[in-house]
Amino acid sequence: MSANNLRFPPPRLPDEVAELRAELRAFLAESSAAEPWLPNSDFGAGFSPEFSRKIADKGWIGMTWPKHYGGGERSHLERYVVTEELLAAGAPVFAHWIADRQSGPLLLRFGSQSQRAELLPRIAAGECFFSIGMSEPDSGSDLASVRTRAERTAHGWRLNGAKVWTSNAHLNHYMITLCRTGDAGEDRHGGLSQFLIDLRQDGVTINPIVNMLGAHEFNEVVFDNVEIPLDRLIGQEGEGWRQVTSELAYERSGPERFLSNFHIFQALVDEIGPAPDARQAEALGRLTARLWTLRRMSLSVAAMLQAGESPDVEAAIVKELGNKFEREVVETARAVLPVQPTITAGGNSADFPAMLAEALLRLPSFTLRGGTTEIMRSIIARGLGLR
Repeated sequence: MSANNLRFPPPRLPDEVAELRAELRAFLAESSAAEPWLPNSDFGAGFSPEFSRKIADKGWIGMTWPKHYGGGERSHLERYVVTEELLAAGAPVFAHWIADRQSGPLLLRFGSQSQRAELLPRIAAGECFFSIGMSEPDSGSDLASVRTRAERTAHGWRLNGAKVWTSNAHLNHYMITLCRTGDAGEDRHGGLSQFLIDLRQDGVTINPIVNMLGAHEFNEVVFDNVEIPLDRLIGQEGEGWRQVTSELAYERSGPERFLSNFHIFQALVDEIGPAPDARQAEALGRLTARLWTLRRMSLSVAAMLQAGESPDVEAAIVKELGNKFEREVVETARAVLPVQPTITAGGNSADFPAMLAEALLRLPSFTLRGGTTEIMRSIIARGLGLR
């Protein structure tokens, strides 16, 4: 690809999404009234298996998958609408989020028939949740430097190493982890493979990593001579880089990459009110224009996925610009509104000063999700033939 070939074709949402969006909003209003949640400074209000099962009952998990795997055979654009409405409502989506967004699609594309038959229907039913096992101590998001190793044994694989920043590994059922199974080769990307890890049965050690808000979301997952069966390999041995790169396209292009702190922006508009001064009006106008542009670009990537394309570079651009926008929302709020951020015990508050304080502490993690800024810029540069 060159810069001349880079494109974001204008997306067109199908007519049926209007009815779907209305159904979603009615469902979310009813759910929020029955079991209230507080939209906060992150894209979801927490980990709720009960809420995820309700979403599954509506057919909103695994929407694009084949029906014989529990899916709905609907379009990526319809799924985009569901994602967008859940994020806008600040719903408690963390339980099913990873499995629906990228673990399931990865298994559908590269998994064995037995892996697909066993796990996809459970994911679509909101009964099986996944973590991501990519980042490692001392290597961050530089996936090519993965040191966790998987060695063949007489009966399967033996794993040694550790993964960090593993969201909700202490609550989820499985993790898909990237391991070194051979030499890296000249381009550093060879000799990598992906494995399915049973977080509750395989004997891994899960250590909590408490974030700056005092919350336990991240974990360190340690493999100390962990033995797993031969059939836990996902796809082909040594093809892990190609597989994980395609997996990340699902993660990097979605609206959660620029809507993480949407409720900060929403609260900022409410706090300023109907009569902003000139500086506030200019700031809100600029943020709104960028939000709308990012949405169009993200929708375009969803349309390319629907067409069977692999828009890895376009997805990396959305992620990079989306993270920049998220930082700008917080910085703008502090610049145009004289509010003292005030942290509250327990976090997750709908109060604007508290949301702003939480956002300041969460902000560093936004660029880590799905790959750091440096990794995104490297992918973009390589994709455009600039390095």
